[in-house]
Amino acid sequence: MPLSLNGRVALVTGSSRGLGHGIALSLGKAGAKVVVNYLNDRASADSAMSALSDNGVHAMLVRADASDPEQVEAMVRSASEKLGTVDVVVPNATPDQPQKPIEEYDADFYRQMYEFFVMGPYMLAKAALPAMKGQGWGRIVNVTSEVFHCSVPNFSAYVAAKGGQIGWSRSMASELAPFGITVNTVAPGWIPTERHANDPEEAKNAYFETIPMGRWGTPADVGDSVAFFASEEASFLTGQTLCVNGGRTPW
Repeated sequence: MPLSLNGRVALVTGSSRGLGHGIALSLGKAGAKVVVNYLNDRASADSAMSALSDNGVHAMLVRADASDPEQVEAMVRSASEKLGTVDVVVPNATPDQPQKPIEEYDADFYRQMYEFFVMGPYMLAKAALPAMKGQGWGRIVNVTSEVFHCSVPNFSAYVAAKGGQIGWSRSMASELAPFGITVNTVAPGWIPTERHANDPEEAKNAYFETIPMGRWGTPADVGDSVAFFASEEASFLTGQTLCVNGGRTPW
């Protein structure tokens, strides 16, 4: 039986392209009304909306900075007024994540990673939780990364922030379970999207050789995993992390 999110409203930050667009598309194909969020790239946002429309998805577009509490609150409020209660939130927005030794990072960059990956989900959840608690149903699905599980070197700021995001999700899962709200995380591996267009081919090839399943993951692989966590079929799963990386972390 296919997953059904009919009657649900899902908000995905950073969903105008890449993994975010794949997540929005999977949620929409499952029947949810989808809030597409972007900040700077209006052309990509318009393209994403067209793709959703072509697939029969009811969507609305909202420009908002996912790291600004006032804009996040306004986004959730606008979505609720136009589409109905926001039932599913997926914090997916992300800044650039340069890899370099710890000596080359500064404190401001460490703070930026924390702001995006811990404070971002906190702000989105805080805005959406009153309505979720009121109806006794809700889903928070954080997009983390395999980098925490793989202990990737020369990536300490990002790895630490993603570890914090996973810890926050586990704590919130215990806190919100009595209200019928689940909190889970999806941890993709390296999945080539637009943001990876200029990555060195030798690095891509080396990573590809470590994927047991022998193929690249796709945004749809991530999106379908998020849709599962958002579904009624996953109602007894909370506090869990699903690594979507073709078997690179088989534990």
